Amino acid sequence: MEQNHPKDKAYLSSVIPKRIKLFEEIQAKQLEQIQSCPHDPIKITLLPDGIEKEGKRWETTPMDMALQISKSLAKSALISSVNHILWDMNRPLEGDCSLEIFKFDSNQGRDTLWHSSAHVLGQALEQEYGCKLCIGPCTTRDEGFYYDAFYYNDLGLSENHFPNIEAGAAKAAREGQPFERIEVTKDQALEMFSDNNFKVEIINNDLPEDKTITVYRCGLLVDMCCGPHIPNTSFVKAFKCLKASSVYWRGDRERESLQRVYGISYPDDKQLKDYVKSIEEAKKYDHRVLGKQQKLFYSHPLSPGSWFFPKHGKRVYNKLVEFIKKEYNKRGYDEVGSPDIFNMDLWNISGHAAKYKENMFTLDIEKQEFGLKPMNCPGHCLMFQLEGRSYKELPIRMADFGVLHRNEASGALSGMTRVRQFAQDDAHIFCRVDQIGEEVKHVLDFIDYAYKIFGFTYELKLSTRPEKYLGDLETWDKAEEALKSSLKEFGKPFLLNEGDGAFYGPKIDITVSDAMKRKFQCATIQLDFQLPARFKLEYSAKEEGKRARPVMIHRAVLGSVERMFAILLEHYKGKWPFWLSPRQAIVCSVSKDYCSYAQEVKKQIHEAGYYVDVDESDKKLSIKVAEARATPYNYILVVGHKEATTKQVTVRLREDPPGRKDLPEMSINDLLDEFKFKIANFL
Repeated sequence: MEQNHPKDKAYLSSVIPKRIKLFEEIQAKQLEQIQSCPHDPIKITLLPDGIEKEGKRWETTPMDMALQISKSLAKSALISSVNHILWDMNRPLEGDCSLEIFKFDSNQGRDTLWHSSAHVLGQALEQEYGCKLCIGPCTTRDEGFYYDAFYYNDLGLSENHFPNIEAGAAKAAREGQPFERIEVTKDQALEMFSDNNFKVEIINNDLPEDKTITVYRCGLLVDMCCGPHIPNTSFVKAFKCLKASSVYWRGDRERESLQRVYGISYPDDKQLKDYVKSIEEAKKYDHRVLGKQQKLFYSHPLSPGSWFFPKHGKRVYNKLVEFIKKEYNKRGYDEVGSPDIFNMDLWNISGHAAKYKENMFTLDIEKQEFGLKPMNCPGHCLMFQLEGRSYKELPIRMADFGVLHRNEASGALSGMTRVRQFAQDDAHIFCRVDQIGEEVKHVLDFIDYAYKIFGFTYELKLSTRPEKYLGDLETWDKAEEALKSSLKEFGKPFLLNEGDGAFYGPKIDITVSDAMKRKFQCATIQLDFQLPARFKLEYSAKEEGKRARPVMIHRAVLGSVERMFAILLEHYKGKWPFWLSPRQAIVCSVSKDYCSYAQEVKKQIHEAGYYVDVDESDKKLSIKVAEARATPYNYILVVGHKEATTKQVTVRLREDPPGRKDLPEMSINDLLDEFKFKIANFL
């Protein structure tokens, strides 16, 4: 049961009515303005079919169109896209446009439901505990949402509080509170949220003067948010709190301590039950648990956020690196090495000192400040700069497995998925603008090849020029068109994420789904015009006497090797495919009499380049086999009198595949041929 907790009732009783009053006043004026606008006919092109419908400007809404198509669509439509920009279902259309409607089975619908559910969560938290809300987005792993808040009297939230929070969310869903939208000026936003110092800081520090600020209301919650949102809270039919944790405002340990509540929601109970079941299943295969059981990696309090890899773990780690290096050799990459530590002047040139220094490990050497590298790109810019370059050399593909260090907050560390020391299959391609499309296509092919081998499915998202960007429009347009062309030629569907590119260039985000349908972002392709400009990188152009600036492509396939190791361990549920396995075979002697032959078998397999052990213990054979399967070894080779006489092995597998039990007795050469086949086919 939850303990009673004091809340700032005075804050609630004064702030909530004030915000609602201001919201309603501004809303009334804006509705009046909309009604006075001409409601002349407009043409609406329904996507993806291209059917044309007629509507009225400032009157017809996407929901009206959904109702024209079918009542069932209107009941499940969560969000729309107007001219490829996400748009509230109940927001009037403003002119001729294309219109696409999304349900929960789309990325757009799912993310919108979860973003809107964060508002439902925020309403429950604010009403129940009188807290000051901070931010509440979808999670980066595409699994639900969270809300950060500052609590009166330092409330430490736990699972004991979840029933009350969930009851508040259920109440909001029953009421079917509409998500209503208004636009406010900066001064109006400051007045509306004057009682919340966190929102005031966001308005003053993060929002430019000329930016339109949108505010949404659902029930008693009035919150600043770019939106868009679902039509009303009744679509959140299944809601669950997942966990609570402490975080710092803006991730700064010197700032206020907040409480973060994570949640998940679905449009029906069955999907929530399936999700909860999958979470329970995933707990059994947590990489921290399996890693310890299989003696793959360890951590130590004397080096938090960094990991030890004993021999079995290092085998997997090396296999992943070797896999990528082999592909580098085929795909025209040159592996390079760069220093681990640089004078901070480098990071000043690159811009990382201004934006990233608090996440770097810095140290003083002879009265000068140095920093351990958190990424390889500035060092690769120096390497490009150290030699005279010609257009004939481009593209130059530099690959680097150098160790990186990032000063993550201790509370943010999470197994091998969030660490302080790691390596990644980092590469930077320096190319001409006219080479962007072909290079991106090559990277996409590389990613597709690797992820098929791992058994991942994946989604592609193209993020384009943001409001604040560096460089000229012509270069951006060329780069975006090159990325679109590469994606279309690649032939897989992709989402267009307008305005979400990095300030230095557009990018393609790749989200993988593992065997348990969890999503991770590992690979990335980012175009960068900024670093080449900052480092004044140039090459001799084709035109006589002219110099040109290269474009830089940041790309990774595995991403962090440590993180990919953890993802794969959970993806395979601890049962490594033969090519990646750190325990490929074990020889089990029936008795002590056959230990000599067991060692002979081991020697042959070891000399052929495979990982093999021997169990010469006095245990019963059935126990040896059971333990080997649990460890787990891919092949269990039994040797006794018959095998020693015929110079063969009896092969038992890690698990019995459907319709096939153990392999027949075979010679060592035949067994090695099977191993070669497994390796060659990544099995």
